[in-house]
Amino acid sequence: MSDAFSKERGAMGHQGALGANTAGDSLPRSNRSSNGSSNGLDYRIRVSKRAKNINIHVSHWGDVEIVIPPSVDPRQVPEIVERRREWIVRTRQRFLDRQETMPLDVVQPLPEEIQLRSLPETWTVIYAPAPGTQLTATTRSPHQLHVHGPTENLESCQSLLRRWLNRKATYHFLPWLRQVSREIDLPYASASVRQQKTRWASCSSKRTISLNAKLLFLPAPLVRYVFIHELCHTVHMNHSAQFWALVGKKEPDYERLDQELQKAWCYVPAWVERSRPTSATQ
Repeated sequence: MSDAFSKERGAMGHQGALGANTAGDSLPRSNRSSNGSSNGLDYRIRVSKRAKNINIHVSHWGDVEIVIPPSVDPRQVPEIVERRREWIVRTRQRFLDRQETMPLDVVQPLPEEIQLRSLPETWTVIYAPAPGTQLTATTRSPHQLHVHGPTENLESCQSLLRRWLNRKATYHFLPWLRQVSREIDLPYASASVRQQKTRWASCSSKRTISLNAKLLFLPAPLVRYVFIHELCHTVHMNHSAQFWALVGKKEPDYERLDQELQKAWCYVPAWVERSRPTSATQ
């Protein structure tokens, strides 16, 4: 099992990407997916147009995902899963055991408190059940968020809170990125905020940076490091020695921050993900 974000990760085509929650290279969004099962072991099959090899992801919440190139017949997946069953089961159990030591705000399906470490802000969430189909989130007092409507609908509440996160991240991260860009003298073309599954951020060959809203949960020094990493990709679209030399010039403490970022999945709550966050790769 390799590290989530290592210097050994070479060029990724025309796009530099910083892996979020994964051990191994992150993969682009797939064009289709399906579910499968092999002798009681459930998994999701995801077809990625840019995947060159078959990859097995085991999430820190126990989910298993098999990523295959379009050239691979999905009917081959059960055999692949059986060959790697021992690794999958062992890794899955290790992650499930870790859940017992995680803070309540990380593992609970709906938060009563949201810690946005990067800002830093701590928000209290008040759920107000009401008839009807419309669910709304409003700020009633500083750092208190009221969710009003059919709050018994878990998925709808999670979706609403994720949209709220996106707005918060867009409001805070885009000016912050511009500031860091000026400080280290590395310009970029444009930036946006999304909720990527396996990347903290990415930078395209057109110098367009995409930031993950989940960075809100990370401590500020790690978020700044992600910004610097992506800004350096505006010069080097790879993870070559030249790239890391530039990162080291802009952030001398990058190696320590790099190590911390590899473990940063533990900051992201379970409710943020439609399935579950973070994964190890085989």
